[in-house]
Amino acid sequence: MQIELAWERLKAVLDQMGCAVLAYSGGVDSSLLLKAAAETLGPNLIAVTADSPTYPPGELQQATSYARSLGIRHRIIASDELAQEAFAANSSDRCYYCKNELFAKIRRMADIEGISFILDGTNADDSRDHRPGSKAAAEQGVRSPLAELGFTKQDIRDLARSKGLPMWNKPSLACLSSRIPYGTPITRELLATVQAAEDVIRGLGVSQVRVRHHGDTARIEIAQQEFSLILADGVAERVVKAIKDLGFTYVCLDLEGYRTGSMNAVLKAPVSGMDAISSQGAKE
Repeated sequence: MQIELAWERLKAVLDQMGCAVLAYSGGVDSSLLLKAAAETLGPNLIAVTADSPTYPPGELQQATSYARSLGIRHRIIASDELAQEAFAANSSDRCYYCKNELFAKIRRMADIEGISFILDGTNADDSRDHRPGSKAAAEQGVRSPLAELGFTKQDIRDLARSKGLPMWNKPSLACLSSRIPYGTPITRELLATVQAAEDVIRGLGVSQVRVRHHGDTARIEIAQQEFSLILADGVAERVVKAIKDLGFTYVCLDLEGYRTGSMNAVLKAPVSGMDAISSQGAKE
């Protein structure tokens, strides 16, 4: 990818819109899109971030700080997915219900403001995973300029780095619900336990972590090259004790290491209904 050419192509697409509301999570993808939109649309841009119990604490503060640094309008909306029975039940199309609620709220905001375009930070690689949330985006008329232009995750990181974005190498973030197996009801207590367990692992200095909650078992995913951080003398014992103190009986290190969508491994080939949308779902 020629970085400057890609940047100008992105800004040209945004310029054609004239105004937009952007669903801004604070991750690398939506931050890069926000930067381009801020430069192109200026006061005709509104960034919207959801305040949700399914995302780690601190993410909202970081998103707010970056949006403020760009001098754009930034709004925060409450999103309580756990109040939705369909979401809390945690079926394989869980993310559809979350995104449908979020984009419907953003659509109402855009309509009030007289803005036609709603944007999100979906990239070209996202279609490779199970993503029911994409169906909700399509239903609400959300556009994904990064995906439309074929930007991969690596393209976005390279471009974000070249533009000096402070989060260019930020680890991929996913809703805490993605740590809970499909079919296990999602509760605030489970989310808090997962967050606390991941905080234990992050304290070791790992670059990326997922703690998958399998009932009485905590399955830890970190990059294979960082296994030594958790297996060092005395460290494993401290980790096991800290995580068991959170209520787990067993603590396991997944030898496959960190990978996105590991909870989707249990899904069978889609055959009908919403599950037929094999490329639309939650990037875990």
